[in-house]
Amino acid sequence: MSKYKVRPYSNISPMGLDRIGSTNCIIDEKNDDPDGILVRSTKIQETLLKGSLKAISRAGAGVNNIPIDSCSKRGVVVFNTPGANANAVKELVLGGLLLSSRNVLSSINFVNGLIHLTDMKELEPFLEENKKKFKGKELSGSSLGVVGLGSIGSKVARMGVALDMNVFGYDPALSVEAAWQLPSQVIPVESLEELFGVSDFITLHIPAIKSTENLINFKLLSLCNESALLNFARQEVINVSDVIKALNKGNLSSFVTDFPTPELIKRANKEKDVFLLPHIGASTSQAEVNCAVMAADQLTDFLQNGNIRNSVNFPNINVARSTENRIAITNKNVPAIIGQIATSLGDLNINIVDMTNVSRGDIAYNLIDVENEVKNEAIKKLESIVNVINVRLIN
Repeated sequence: MSKYKVRPYSNISPMGLDRIGSTNCIIDEKNDDPDGILVRSTKIQETLLKGSLKAISRAGAGVNNIPIDSCSKRGVVVFNTPGANANAVKELVLGGLLLSSRNVLSSINFVNGLIHLTDMKELEPFLEENKKKFKGKELSGSSLGVVGLGSIGSKVARMGVALDMNVFGYDPALSVEAAWQLPSQVIPVESLEELFGVSDFITLHIPAIKSTENLINFKLLSLCNESALLNFARQEVINVSDVIKALNKGNLSSFVTDFPTPELIKRANKEKDVFLLPHIGASTSQAEVNCAVMAADQLTDFLQNGNIRNSVNFPNINVARSTENRIAITNKNVPAIIGQIATSLGDLNINIVDMTNVSRGDIAYNLIDVENEVKNEAIKKLESIVNVINVRLIN
């Protein structure tokens, strides 16, 4: 039995790579046409989508570095790892809340600049006299608006409740599973406008997709009253010029983000209301391991069994094998395909033991366990069916 070739891009945790060694897959760092790709933040160009590629697994939540549409057209499954880095991001959000509420950074910079005061008798009264400049605001009793209540946003909402904040949540696509994770104290709001109007602190946890590009604009920000805005989602979801405008007009008291831009760096060097971090939301040893292990497990299960968990472009499916011979078929989600597949297998005298069909949008996916040995002739006949995207024998 041949091994599936997996090529890692970016710096994938060794604990994730080690998981692959115990499967019917091998790491091949120089393969230009692998069966699977493991990636973190490296941009996957369309030129990497070659004939053997079956899946890309992203060790992280965001997939804006992967050409999703092109993958879908080719029948390439794209995975991410929702929740694996959620705690790391949540804890950094807490740091952002404190940066924006307690003048932490300016206080540190102030004290670090007192090298001319070498006597404690001078230093102590000087600190006592000047500390009033850094008076902040407690999080307890303040209102926290959470935009996006998925794996990260729900953790942030629970953290806000634990900090005795009044937590408001907005997510029009809230799943039942995510809703169960929310404490009853989280107050749902019907619109972004409502959330921006009532929140002292606003934190963003939404994906960077077409519908969220520049979602946070001045029209929304003008509803704020000296609020602090935190963006640990993606740079694309905010309009940077509008954020600076809102800071200038006093709608925002501060802006904390993990996604610096030249305009924001310029602002941060002039003013004390912008706090910039170098995209370190998921940069903890625990999160890197969690994401790598989850990404590797999902990729190898798909390559070996055809199962799909946490795909961003394919439906989820997890079916235990009932025979040694399994066929995975991706097709366009149009009528009559299943009948044609079953008829073709019957014409080839291949007996179906178990067949599961799932769909998501324009894509349908089938796992078919068969009794007989499947030859290349059968695969070619299935591939010839109109609207079938790809066919794979897994044995």
